[in-house]
Amino acid sequence: MKRPKLKKASKRVSCSKRYKIQKKVREHVRKLRKEANKKGVRKRPKKDLGVPSSAPFKEEVLREAELRRLQIDDETEKKKQAKKEARAKKKEVFSKATEPKAKKTRQDVVENQAENLPVPDKSSKPYLCSELNKVIDASDVLIEVLDARDPLGCRCPQLEEAVLQREGSKKLLFVLNKIDLVPQENVEKWIQCLQLEYPVVAFKASTQIKDKTVQARKRRIVASNEVLDRSRAAACFGNGCLTELLTSFAANKATEASLKVGVVGFPNVGKSSLINSMKGTLECNVGVRRGITKSMQEVHILKSVTLIDSPGVVASPSNAPASLALRSLQVEQGQETVLEAVRTLLKQCDHSQIILQYNVPDFRNSLEFLMFFAKKRGYLQKGGVPNTVQAATAFLADLTGAKISYHCKVPENPRLPAYMSDAVVTEMQNGWDLNILKTGNEETLKGVKFPSQACSIGFISKGPTAGLLNVINSPEEKPGATERVVEQNQKPVQSTGEAINTEEPEKAQKPPARVPFQAVPIDMGLSADDSYDFNTDFN
Repeated sequence: MKRPKLKKASKRVSCSKRYKIQKKVREHVRKLRKEANKKGVRKRPKKDLGVPSSAPFKEEVLREAELRRLQIDDETEKKKQAKKEARAKKKEVFSKATEPKAKKTRQDVVENQAENLPVPDKSSKPYLCSELNKVIDASDVLIEVLDARDPLGCRCPQLEEAVLQREGSKKLLFVLNKIDLVPQENVEKWIQCLQLEYPVVAFKASTQIKDKTVQARKRRIVASNEVLDRSRAAACFGNGCLTELLTSFAANKATEASLKVGVVGFPNVGKSSLINSMKGTLECNVGVRRGITKSMQEVHILKSVTLIDSPGVVASPSNAPASLALRSLQVEQGQETVLEAVRTLLKQCDHSQIILQYNVPDFRNSLEFLMFFAKKRGYLQKGGVPNTVQAATAFLADLTGAKISYHCKVPENPRLPAYMSDAVVTEMQNGWDLNILKTGNEETLKGVKFPSQACSIGFISKGPTAGLLNVINSPEEKPGATERVVEQNQKPVQSTGEAINTEEPEKAQKPPARVPFQAVPIDMGLSADDSYDFNTDFN
């Protein structure tokens, strides 16, 4: 029996055979080189030395060569395009010939149906308002999320009035979010002030909740000495109190259907973060950028409680510029630049506290502050020039996100708005277990770590922000024209019951003077006499 080969055959040869092969290769290469020299063929083409500097009319010659090169490039590009179109036509004819007739008719029907149904723009104002109205109609209880740094500016009188006027005796509840960014004394005063109208829950949402699948994938093995994440961003306070409050309200409900709770408010106040904190997993998309939520989304917290996420309330253009910079999506939609928004917001902040918070030198205007801020953060362009746009975007993200601590003063003598009365306040308080609410808020205030008054920036609030609930596009208007707005109340109502005049007189800006220049036609073509002949000099 023949033994199988356990190893591959060796490629080693004798030295005489290897030398003979190398000699034959050298002779073959030498022969090819001689033949190439006889024919005048060279491997390396000689480098084009170009036009000598001493040659007359050098610029004209170079221009003529450049024009010739551009002409050749255009011709080749046209040939490529013609070949591409011919190939596409041929492919289309072949596909039509081989495709069955039934499939063709079916595709035509589907295309016609797709053309007849317009795709809604999810970023448009009418779509956002319609989604918000759907949430209001489908909910039994409405939670209006307020930013604790400016609770009065986060209130929408039009939204609150619409909830009171809807059928079914809907309840309204305030949730004071981001309380860890405000001094404790200020939070307590705001809770006392807002409780005169609606029940208020102090809340601090967690910003480090991960997806359920990611958590299950990473936590297959749990260590016995595991360290819990008790950082400031991961901690959540107030979710137990809010869950218990909603559960007790659902138990007292007459029907057995689950309690539907709509979460509403202006963009970036923490609506989706509140739902994620209540659920314990990442159910709704969140981020620093405003306007991430575009449509309503139901999340089942318990068997008896269902939360409904909603897009942010659309701010009315009649608001003050500072309110629009914080509450609207004008910067994201390109209606206002970031630099203008930062310039408006810096006027509402305390100058000295901004310097201490960002550790920048004293500045005279917003542009100088952004230059110092960009150098501090390292936002530099080519040549070391500060990138003011990037710095302005970061500053605006700090103010709208959960990063910078600032606070507003509580009104001294708060009064009920025009659409509120003592009977309405009593009706809104009925059905809630106020003892659970009081003890829960006390526990939340004890657990949260608040910043000191000196570390928080003073901010001037512009009062309640007017919102839009119905926006109708006029069919006669052009695409670039403004939208016709249908509002319930145009002017926002302050807590004192008086209307605020938010319209500021705009200064008439004269267009800069322009120096008229008369264009002179220049003939870039070359005549036949301008071409240069080198043969006359280099013979």
